[in-house]
Amino acid sequence: MNGKKSKVVEYNKWGYIFLIPFIVVYLVFSFIPLVTTIYNSFFENYRAGLTQIGPNFIGLENYKILLSNPDLWKYLKNTMIMWVLGFVPQIFFSLLLSAWFTDPSLRLKAQGFFKTVIYLPNLIMASAFSMLFFTLFSNSGPVNSILVSLGILKEPFKFMTNVWSVRGLVAFMNFIMWFGNTTILLMAGMMGIDPNLFEAASVDGATATQIFWKITLPLLRPILIYVMITSLIGGLQMFDVPQILTNGNGDPNRCAMTLIMYLNRHLFSKNFGIGGALSVILFVITGLLSLLVFRLQYAGTDSKPRRRAHD
Repeated sequence: MNGKKSKVVEYNKWGYIFLIPFIVVYLVFSFIPLVTTIYNSFFENYRAGLTQIGPNFIGLENYKILLSNPDLWKYLKNTMIMWVLGFVPQIFFSLLLSAWFTDPSLRLKAQGFFKTVIYLPNLIMASAFSMLFFTLFSNSGPVNSILVSLGILKEPFKFMTNVWSVRGLVAFMNFIMWFGNTTILLMAGMMGIDPNLFEAASVDGATATQIFWKITLPLLRPILIYVMITSLIGGLQMFDVPQILTNGNGDPNRCAMTLIMYLNRHLFSKNFGIGGALSVILFVITGLLSLLVFRLQYAGTDSKPRRRAHD
């Protein structure tokens, strides 16, 4: 017995050794910056011209300034609107394509080619994607030229000066870039479902629609939760696409200004106290919304173990 225990301890030792690189990387690049950010949020620390103010401890004053500023809530609203506009079609088309690709009765040809094509936009840099769309939808760009030449428009439409067209373009770019990744994840989830369940449902007379809603979607719930939470976190961190498309201003009328763009302005101006407080607020908002998504996904399910009935 002692020999077996010593072997187990020796194997466990190697496991801990292999964990050391991850722990070091996590401490250096995640934990220490997080603690430093929270620490800086309690200080007044900024540059006014050539004069450095602080660092002076001011407690929760930075949080009071931010929470009483209507810009914070406006930019949160902008971020959520553009995320929802991009996520709704993303999850719809991803579920549709996943169902098609994993349905053996359809026998779709060239599946590998189509899977590669829908995933390719995810490999393109967001900055390059934004520059491409800025060129396509500019006043003298190809999109306006085609619409005018076809007689659909009498004069070029100013996409970059309309609130909803700018938000729509940001949402559309996020949809194009990420729906391929979501499709792959949902396909993996669908392929992990026991085929015998589908066969049994078909034998019982269930239609394809009933099978999808009653079997596929409930069993995909863990994957859907993961997709929604990761998409939500990515949406709250939305920066590169609206930053480049609107030249960092979020115009028109700051309708495309996101929370990370707002944070970037404070960090660029060396206001580390407000920047740290805004980072903490964003962290809390992300955690609360992720918890809300998790709770809503499991709403209506009985998570408590059932008691066995007594004779």
